[in-house]
Amino acid sequence: MSQTNILLESGTNELELVEFFLEEPGITGDNAEKDATYRGYYGVNVAKVLEISRMPKVTGLPEVQHPAVMGAFNLRSHIVPLVDLSLWLGKGHIAAQESPKVIVTEFNSVTTAFMVSGVNRIHRISWEQVEPPNRYVTMVSQSSITGVVKLEGRIVFLLDLEKVVADLNPALGLRLDEAVDWGNAMSYRVLIADDSGLIREMLKDLLQKANFTVEVVHNGHEAWDRLLELKVRAENEKKPLTDYVQTLISDIEMPSMDGHNLCKRVKEDPVMRNLPVVLFSSLITDKLRHKGVSVGADDQVSKPEVTHLAQRVHALIAERKQAGIM
Repeated sequence: MSQTNILLESGTNELELVEFFLEEPGITGDNAEKDATYRGYYGVNVAKVLEISRMPKVTGLPEVQHPAVMGAFNLRSHIVPLVDLSLWLGKGHIAAQESPKVIVTEFNSVTTAFMVSGVNRIHRISWEQVEPPNRYVTMVSQSSITGVVKLEGRIVFLLDLEKVVADLNPALGLRLDEAVDWGNAMSYRVLIADDSGLIREMLKDLLQKANFTVEVVHNGHEAWDRLLELKVRAENEKKPLTDYVQTLISDIEMPSMDGHNLCKRVKEDPVMRNLPVVLFSSLITDKLRHKGVSVGADDQVSKPEVTHLAQRVHALIAERKQAGIM
């Protein structure tokens, strides 16, 4: 099963989701069936999936840092690491009735494959159908769940595969170039929308080191509500909105409202449209960059390049100040 290559219209707040499942150890006890198993349902954005295939021939890797890394295989002359997703999630390994499937993903310019028990289908849904995980789900999943959606009577968990890859290879996490001197940089206020608690806190800390004053929210809907509050305040105090916030930095994949829909709303608003909007996401690729352009994003920066993000935000604000817009 190869990627569908369906590209949704930008700004519609829609998502195409690959639903897959893992056979997990079931509840044990006096009344439980022996060797009972439970089928857990999960999802990943189609935009991150290169292809879905049968189990390939895997070669072991030396000095593997995590037992979930099974090895690597050759995919059209590219060596791709394979991760047993059940083991990484701490579920243990249950043999599936059918041959397992492999989901090959690409984001942050990194290709990684994940072994799963099986794949169901692709769903087209609205981000409004996706609920943020509650505190308990976040805690027990070690913050690896970014959203929850009900599909055909099943509860499907959206996995934070970026966290999986970053945990397996810390060098792929967010970072700020310490060689850059931010001491003389102007201090600006930015609003950040990202559904990952880990990313929010890391990005806040790193941008504060780059001399920004940072406010964070959990998703595009919260960011839109906050901008509306600031818009009313600016109107009441007869000041421009950019006196209160100088840039919006938004992830793309978020429950309730995604970054593309958020950006489209901002750029269609006569008061907000001069606010610089930067999309900061693992989905910023040459193939998908046109989606951000179509909703009016002022720039798009691929995770985890925080240094480039900070430099671009400074440059965008400076350009607007020079043009007399801010």
